[in-house]
Amino acid sequence: MKTLPINQLKPGMFVQSVTKQKGKIRIKNQGWVKTQGSIDKLIKAGILEIAIDPDKTLTLDNENKVVEQQNNPQPVGETSAFDPWHTTHSVSAEMGKANSLYNEARSLQSKAFDDIRDGNKIDIAPFKELASGFIDSVFRNQDALACITRMREKDAYLLEHSINVSILMSIFAKHLGIEKAIIEELATGALLHDIGKINIPDEILNKPGKLTDEEYQAIQDHARFSKEILEQAGLSGIAVDIAGFHHERLDGSGYPFGKSGEEISLYVRMASIVDVYDALTAERVYKAGMEPIKAFKILKDGCPDSFDGDLVTKFIQCIGVHPVGTLVKLESQKLGVVTHSNPTSPLKPQVKVFYNAKHARYTEVQDIDLANSRCHDSLESAVRPRDFNIDLIRFFKSAILP
Repeated sequence: MKTLPINQLKPGMFVQSVTKQKGKIRIKNQGWVKTQGSIDKLIKAGILEIAIDPDKTLTLDNENKVVEQQNNPQPVGETSAFDPWHTTHSVSAEMGKANSLYNEARSLQSKAFDDIRDGNKIDIAPFKELASGFIDSVFRNQDALACITRMREKDAYLLEHSINVSILMSIFAKHLGIEKAIIEELATGALLHDIGKINIPDEILNKPGKLTDEEYQAIQDHARFSKEILEQAGLSGIAVDIAGFHHERLDGSGYPFGKSGEEISLYVRMASIVDVYDALTAERVYKAGMEPIKAFKILKDGCPDSFDGDLVTKFIQCIGVHPVGTLVKLESQKLGVVTHSNPTSPLKPQVKVFYNAKHARYTEVQDIDLANSRCHDSLESAVRPRDFNIDLIRFFKSAILP
């Protein structure tokens, strides 16, 4: 791989990815540029810098035309408006792959914590590979992994939180039109953003009551520890910034470095929003998870002092008012899990119903598309599983996972 400014791109070169650009135009695929016209289109689209594979450069004749061509990707140079909601797989088709990725992530996180406890450096390569897998799944159909993030185990917060933040960051970045190469750095940093908590005693991490000043200082140090651990492992740039700065706030009230305003990058601003959202909605040993819509209100209330208001709005838009995996009650008193988002009508998602709240009993599982003109039901509100004594994880495993 070699990075070049766009004005050094020549016909015959193989473009691997766009590394810097203006605007949100996406390149359809990687591949060879065959003509100067294709390069001119890239320049016009706002592409500033690209990564090429020198080993795949093609031979040109005297007229600057390609005379050798390999049977692989199509030419680049064509651009199109990016649709973040585009899917190539159904949720059901993607769910098995998504679940395997999530289980792999849990195992990898556990190994990383063990490595640090044993005094060893963590191996970053598997995390980058996993991040790439998350991104591929999100681009195929984000609803599969998004649904899995809502299935929380009370005693697995430390493992699941970082995984969920990585998945949600990938979804968020996709909707902002960020290049895949950057999203991989974001997802990798998110996977490891809380690794420094390994240096914080469990009795402080899991304390249900108010922390003492000394305990709160210890908690604050975890971001510094995360940054140091990743730097020692050979990471730098965006991934390390996310690990070290995700608790910084725009007004300077965050920790551990007291950064503010323009010192906090777009990517860190994104991470701070996603980190707080997932923490608020998580099931913990000492507290129940908050409904997403209440977490959104807290994020909104934190603007503009703590969070970037424009980014908070975009985050809500990309995961939906009632995110996939949320338990909702319909006007018919049926309860079900949101399984498919509906970007054009966020209050009319697809829901898999399985319980009747009026009669307090389970019913036959049924898929309802609230956007269907023949459907006369509507979404009333999000509800908490514990209010109806529902084991949502059990339902998820029996009715949603393949």
